[in-house]
Amino acid sequence: NMDLAATCVINGILVGGVYALLGMGIVLIYKATSVYNFAMGQMAVFGAFIAYSCMKIMELPIIVCVVAGVLAGGLMGLVVERFALRKLIGQPLIAALIATLAVSVLLKGVVVAIWSSSVIPFPREIFPKSDLIVGGVQISGNLFGSFLIALLGFVIFTIYFRKSTTGLAMRAVAEEHQIAQSLGVRVTSVFATTWFIGGLVCAIGGICLADKVALGVNEIPAMTFMAFPAVLIGGLESLAGVAIGGLIIGLAENFCNAYVSQSFGEIAPWLIVILILIIRPEGLWGLKRIERI
Repeated sequence: NMDLAATCVINGILVGGVYALLGMGIVLIYKATSVYNFAMGQMAVFGAFIAYSCMKIMELPIIVCVVAGVLAGGLMGLVVERFALRKLIGQPLIAALIATLAVSVLLKGVVVAIWSSSVIPFPREIFPKSDLIVGGVQISGNLFGSFLIALLGFVIFTIYFRKSTTGLAMRAVAEEHQIAQSLGVRVTSVFATTWFIGGLVCAIGGICLADKVALGVNEIPAMTFMAFPAVLIGGLESLAGVAIGGLIIGLAENFCNAYVSQSFGEIAPWLIVILILIIRPEGLWGLKRIERI
């Protein structure tokens, strides 16, 4: 069935775009700080719930609600960096990893205490849920809108990272913290900026996913976790790699859901990750590091 295959391709690309954006947040933080952000899912939920409150309680315009949610995600990134991670600079990386896991558990408790542990829909649609029919192919309206937002965010943050002075400082810190500091780069400021951007990315992804499915402290993190296969496939230090990795994951997920089963669609991305890591441990576009002993 060519229509079904075309639908899988298009929806896979659209979903993959959101995974790529979330993966970019992981890559940016890792490149600058060498930390894996396992609090990403709950940071995404936090930003989405702030947007939800602005819609439900304050009844603000949708664009204001979305901006508030995204900024809340960025501020949460700053809080995490300042109070959970800054004192761990120079400590073994496992300490920072455990700290992000602790932040994830803490944030989940905060969200449940303030809002709810139940799955709730957004009170207003950010993007229309009605399907678009293009050439006989059915496309989810809100998924298409989420893809456009993800694409815009990916392009903006990539340009910022590669062209701005702060972006250059982030790249310098990513290469070697001590050398960058000796050249006058304020490493702690770069770390804070990186986590702020990472928080923005998390919140954008969380709001897009909440608009597509629903808002829940377990559901959104489970979906954001699919960004990790995208990162591992593309390489932990490659923005282009994570973009392609996101598309691979989105396509694999959609084709397996359509032609095999939904349960297999959930594990297929991880099978691809294992296969690629066996062949090329650093990912398809990652850097192979050689250490002299």
